[in-house]
Amino acid sequence: MKKISSVLLISALAFNQSCTTMKTTDNSQEVPAPDASLASNPLLKKSSLQYEAPEFDKIKNEHFKPAFDFGLKQHDAEILKIANNAQAPTFENTIVALEKSGEVLKRAMIIFSNLTSANTNPALQALDEEYAPVFAAHSDKMYLNENLYKRIKAISENGLDAEGKRLVQYYKQNFEIAGANLSSADKEKLKQINQELASLSTQYSNKLLEARKQGGVFFTDAKELDGLSADEIAAAASDAKNAGKPGQYLLALQNTTQQPLLQNLKNRAAREKLFKASWMRAEKGDTNDTRETIEKLAKLRLRKAQVLGKKSFAEWKLQDQMAKTPEAATKLMNQIAAPAVETAKREAKDIQDLIDQQKGGFKVEPWDWNFYAEQVRKAKFDLDENQIKPYFEITTVLEKGVFFAAEKFYGLTFKKRTDLPVYHPDVVTYEVFDHDGKSLAIYYLDFYTRDSKNGGAWMSNFVEQSYLLGTKPVIVNCYNYQKPAPGKPSLISYDDVSTIFHEFGHSIHGMFASQKYPSLSGTNVPRDFVEFPSQINEHWALDPVVLKNYALHYETKQPIPQSLVDKIKKAATFNQGYMTTELVSAAELDMDWHTVTDEKQLIPVLDFEKQSLAKHGFTLATVPPRYHTPYFAHIWGGGYSAGYYAYLWSETLDNDAWEWISKNGGLTRENGDRFKKYILSVGNSVDLNQAFRDFTGHDPDIKPLLRNRGFIK
Repeated sequence: MKKISSVLLISALAFNQSCTTMKTTDNSQEVPAPDASLASNPLLKKSSLQYEAPEFDKIKNEHFKPAFDFGLKQHDAEILKIANNAQAPTFENTIVALEKSGEVLKRAMIIFSNLTSANTNPALQALDEEYAPVFAAHSDKMYLNENLYKRIKAISENGLDAEGKRLVQYYKQNFEIAGANLSSADKEKLKQINQELASLSTQYSNKLLEARKQGGVFFTDAKELDGLSADEIAAAASDAKNAGKPGQYLLALQNTTQQPLLQNLKNRAAREKLFKASWMRAEKGDTNDTRETIEKLAKLRLRKAQVLGKKSFAEWKLQDQMAKTPEAATKLMNQIAAPAVETAKREAKDIQDLIDQQKGGFKVEPWDWNFYAEQVRKAKFDLDENQIKPYFEITTVLEKGVFFAAEKFYGLTFKKRTDLPVYHPDVVTYEVFDHDGKSLAIYYLDFYTRDSKNGGAWMSNFVEQSYLLGTKPVIVNCYNYQKPAPGKPSLISYDDVSTIFHEFGHSIHGMFASQKYPSLSGTNVPRDFVEFPSQINEHWALDPVVLKNYALHYETKQPIPQSLVDKIKKAATFNQGYMTTELVSAAELDMDWHTVTDEKQLIPVLDFEKQSLAKHGFTLATVPPRYHTPYFAHIWGGGYSAGYYAYLWSETLDNDAWEWISKNGGLTRENGDRFKKYILSVGNSVDLNQAFRDFTGHDPDIKPLLRNRGFIK
């Protein structure tokens, strides 16, 4: 995913913040400079490293609070100077000035947000909770400022280039969406709601991180882990030892409902124990139970929408997305849901038939699905995941797969860097070079799970591209793969391979950013477009030329046999009913939470979820949603509220565009240059529906997605 929880606030620093509602023409506000006490704080000045990459070797926990306080004060003054300028409003003295403001605060917040996601600690968590409402209030002071809004509305687009016109429109829309047209009384209501929402969202994220950490499952006997590899068992023993329980085995939880190791665990009781630990992680009635926080968030989001004149939070949230309305998003989901559920029912029958053939004597449960689905796959396609994994060593996948495809399609090259400081020893760094040999970006990768990291996988920027600010991209991809035991290779599944290609697709979107203004740069696009470049990049994982280059046996270095490649491709639509159903059910669940129009509809969390799933026909108990409401981090702590449908919307774009690429020569520089020109390099500076039409020559068509998932011929 593209990490947008902080992007929504951080990008706001270019335009969203600060200035109390006041009618004055005082333009004497002085912008403060740091005093001597801040001289040694590395967050107060631009990094001296290449492309302003963060100086992680100098940045300490104690630097953030003074940087926040000074940054807020400085940015307040900058915005006051813009809002109260006695001169007539112009593009330069208002919009461009806003784009340049908030440098210190933006730098501190970007680094802080990434660390609280990838390598947090109690001090950072406490700061996060302390400053979340402060930042929300700071944002509201800008959005709800009458003087500033009037200046923006008064700016003429005459004489501006296309990107400048788009930026003016972008500001106007964002101010109006945020409530600039509200009465003074309603603005005060909104400010209070926004501060409460910010606090609750941060509390939710901190609770969930601890719930995931505490939810890991300990086993006392290695026999219970029968089916796992020796290396996986060794890693579990190492993790248990690090957790203070030597001699035991710890299976840590990943972000999703289903846990990857369920596929291999032969002991049914062990599978059930792991699945239920995942499902129940955040609903135990302890301090990490998220349900009360979720109910408060849902109510406050509805109140916010109503203050802003909308029936539901989703109606308010989708105004600037490609879908525009909840109805359009739901229509797409419904088109996918029905064939997905029907396919999943047939898959469930195949699994139950296998259990019965083996005289299992039980009905399939959610914790059985992946274990028996893998056996069905072996039977149908003679494909064993354990046969595949030795060909997918993580660094080889990255360098000879992901990077190789990027070189063939875009002309990019990569050089490993060991001289730049990192925020954790597991992080590796590369410099990225364009087709002409010019340096393009700095790229960090953080592969392995740990207690200090949020679950899931994501891309984020440390520095965004902007010609106005003279900055180039500094990007990070984070994952949560199990770290191998010391000296052992990091072997991953094909699904994990797809995730690496996916997240790099976000990164390439950021690397090819080519905008003057940071607010429109790179991945600062609607949620239902942002997943398009990442999802289309997944297709390269199975391209014959790319696959043969990276799928090398970690011991023999021999390429994957064509017989295995054929099996992988034949099995491409296997289990798609299950995987699509768990995804679309989560998306429909998200939309239901955010299309509520009356607080009376907000019944307790677990009851609400049960009601939602039944309403949409997700009654197959063996296929739970990809995210159970209590740990649905995307929507309660990650910025995807009313937006989880975006993966399906973007996948519609992705499959349609991929079909065009495949019909027009596939992995060619000509196609890569075309995709870069129309999709990757435009940021949010153009109409993205038109950008898609410019690339493919037509409006999006859902049929390629349905074909790709095996739902239609």
